[in-house]
Amino acid sequence: MGVFGYIGKKNAVPILIEGIKQLGFQGFDSTGLAVFEEGRLWVAKSTGKLTELENKVNARTFNSTVGIGHTRWATHGRPCDENAHPHIDCRGDFAVVHNGIIENYLELKEWLLAEGHIFRSETDTEVLPHLIEHYYDGDMDTTVRKILQKVEGSYALIALSCKEPDMLVAARKSNSLVVCQGEEGCYLASNFSAIPEHTKNTYVLEDEEIAILTDNGVNFTDFQGEAKDKILYEVNWDASVVEKDGYDHFMLKEIYEQPKALRDTLGGRLTEEKVVLREVALTPEQIASFNKVAIVACGTAYHAGLIGRTLIERWAKIPVEIDIASEFRYRSPLIDEHTLTVVLSQSGETADTLAALREAKRLGARVVAITNVVGSSVSREAHDVIYTWAGPEIAIASTKAYTTQIEAMILLALFLAQAKGTISQEWIREIITELKKLPDKASEIFKQVSKIQQIASSIKDSACTFFVGRGLDWSVAQEGSLKLKETSYIHAEAYAAGELKHGTIALVTECTPIIALATQRDLYDKTLSNVNELKAREAQVIGITFEGNESFGQAVDEVFYLPETINELAPILTVIPLQLLAYYVSLARGNDVDRPRNLVKSVTVE
Repeated sequence: MGVFGYIGKKNAVPILIEGIKQLGFQGFDSTGLAVFEEGRLWVAKSTGKLTELENKVNARTFNSTVGIGHTRWATHGRPCDENAHPHIDCRGDFAVVHNGIIENYLELKEWLLAEGHIFRSETDTEVLPHLIEHYYDGDMDTTVRKILQKVEGSYALIALSCKEPDMLVAARKSNSLVVCQGEEGCYLASNFSAIPEHTKNTYVLEDEEIAILTDNGVNFTDFQGEAKDKILYEVNWDASVVEKDGYDHFMLKEIYEQPKALRDTLGGRLTEEKVVLREVALTPEQIASFNKVAIVACGTAYHAGLIGRTLIERWAKIPVEIDIASEFRYRSPLIDEHTLTVVLSQSGETADTLAALREAKRLGARVVAITNVVGSSVSREAHDVIYTWAGPEIAIASTKAYTTQIEAMILLALFLAQAKGTISQEWIREIITELKKLPDKASEIFKQVSKIQQIASSIKDSACTFFVGRGLDWSVAQEGSLKLKETSYIHAEAYAAGELKHGTIALVTECTPIIALATQRDLYDKTLSNVNELKAREAQVIGITFEGNESFGQAVDEVFYLPETINELAPILTVIPLQLLAYYVSLARGNDVDRPRNLVKSVTVE
């Protein structure tokens, strides 16, 4: 799931362990590292917690100044020490760590076995060091380029050799890889958040590029060996963002960081009269030519896209389709040059979203990306990029990325509406006024945390929970459901409130907690009617609504009141108590809040 490398003047092992630790917040089932020590490659691998690997390396003293590390999430082969990375060749001369999937590994493995190579694992990655061993010509750079001509699939890989221990060779295709150059060495990582304390000067490898790192610097080539000039990015994330700062968990810290993230994402993009998106180079004529918007995303980002669909149709009067990215390519989407495609990805490296982006471009669509990571694949391949300035998100359960993605969708919807003239200037001013108040209103929610803790205690032993709402509330209900199930492991489902009577209400008993959302004022009465139906079946109903909606509050068993805002902005506030609820239920059930089982932060393989 994460690769890391270091070469420089310092002891590599503590640096590798720290890099693995930071990558580990994305989720893993095993870890490992390899260093050049006393004339040979020394490899340590372990399944389970990082402390298992630390115990192995702490048992001896190291002087190595070069090494590679890995956090694995099993794709080929079960989680075990043998399948953990790094993988080595027959003689132990070459070690490789790899993210991605080698699609033709079975064919390559059969050929290598016939050539006499001995395999120790069930993984696709192990073919890589054996290929290097087979083709090694005395030059790691040319050998890696040679073997990659035979490999099909996706990868971010780093190779280390005891024959040339003064270098690391890295390559990238369809998986993220960054190179950071500091005063005391060079660093490689699949995610910049693994190395913020060392340097902010970052190069991003593009597809089919190779980096050759030594303790003196880094050179870049393409797969044919032609030198490449690279843009140096300065990433302005402070090292403190990967510390908990007194919070018990990263998830809780990131929930509380949302007011700042919301404020930062709005920064410089609003005047009193309009939205200013300098990063979106669309003219009014181009916007007028779009007859459809296609939104594509996965998971939490998809739920933010649901909000965007409603607002673009409501304000800009453009029909919108929304697809789960993993399904987008397989339904033969009707996309052309008159389609604006919007892709959302926190990391900017989500494999299915990237594939959808490329398909949309192939079909001639204009692509706008909403992402949180500068220099990510999505940001580089889209025509236009709206960054969400949420800062790194460490907890696997996404929180501040979601609310800032909604905010970015709001800005884009208003931007399109302004250009088309489909929204009044008076209404634009009102929305902008309320947008500017959102960070402070989000902060007010935290004054009621004890109420959320009380509700969490009442539902922590439930086997099943339903989230219901209408309109935008239904979209938020889907994210609330996801947060609860992925952190607490309670079965949770979201339904449009009016659909309950079409089958689902058969599952409702006195043991069924229902989270009912009611922030869309024109739908209050209908939602209240649905709540009354649930109460008639003795369900425990927990309501979330705006201050002043006393009739709804009196109809439910427990109520959480939100600061008032306009209907269209409500999702940003509504989801925060749902995030807190998921956090405190997970905590009460004794779960690993930041690293829920079976989950990873960024899904970089299809």
